[in-house]
Amino acid sequence: MINCCIGEDEAGMTIPPIPQREDWRLWLGERARELGAGTAFLTRIPLVRAAPAGGSAVATAPLAQAVWAFPLVGVIVGVIGAVLYALAHRIGLPAWPAATLAVAATLAATGALHEDGLADTADGFGGGQTREQKLDIMRDARIGSYGVCALILSILLRVSAVAGLADAGAVAGALIAAHAAARAMVAAVMFFVPPARRDGLSFAAGRPAAAPTAAAAILGVLALIICLGFGRAIVALIALAVAAVLMAQASERQIGGQTGDVLGAVEQLSEIVVLLVALG
Repeated sequence: MINCCIGEDEAGMTIPPIPQREDWRLWLGERARELGAGTAFLTRIPLVRAAPAGGSAVATAPLAQAVWAFPLVGVIVGVIGAVLYALAHRIGLPAWPAATLAVAATLAATGALHEDGLADTADGFGGGQTREQKLDIMRDARIGSYGVCALILSILLRVSAVAGLADAGAVAGALIAAHAAARAMVAAVMFFVPPARRDGLSFAAGRPAAAPTAAAAILGVLALIICLGFGRAIVALIALAVAAVLMAQASERQIGGQTGDVLGAVEQLSEIVVLLVALG
């Protein structure tokens, strides 16, 4: 006979314990805290309660453990952009203004977090001569000519790609796939590329374990397949892998690893890649 939680069967083999309801609640609670941490870090969406004075809302769960949820946060951001595009399309706005509003909605949802990283990375890689100079420039709150050009190109490419899609349904799929897959690539770069500094956001977050990184990758792939179809998803995966490898190599060569700014640049590059594949 089998005992309630653990025991032996008739052959004398040990029976593993049956998970209790409290165990599932604890597991779900941990995942919910990690999703909240990812949402608080990657967006301005107020889903996490304010932390006590001197604390941080992101500290509700270690960020490195929360990387599996990054693609889910991307889905939320993509849906926000898709809804605004659908509303603009519904009231009769042409494709370009509707696409501009959709991209603007995603910028508002994230607080331009990734755009800031892209600009700082472009300034540092383009303007510094030594590793130390590059890192100092990337920490400077001011934006230079390289950063301005990178932002202009990023926004133009994304708006034009969205505007070139056939209808609101295609836009919704492209935006959701792009934002989910781009944040899965952020998790991958965090796993494979060491931090360039011994301080800063990337170092504080730590290197994620293999399991949450793999979960983020699976969710990103699923988003691509569901939203773009299998054929385009494969093309997008290949393009994303090439872009990530090139970005990782450039970061290690320029500054010896990745930083929070580099991760923002990875997200932007990945987002553009997926939108262009969806357009093709």
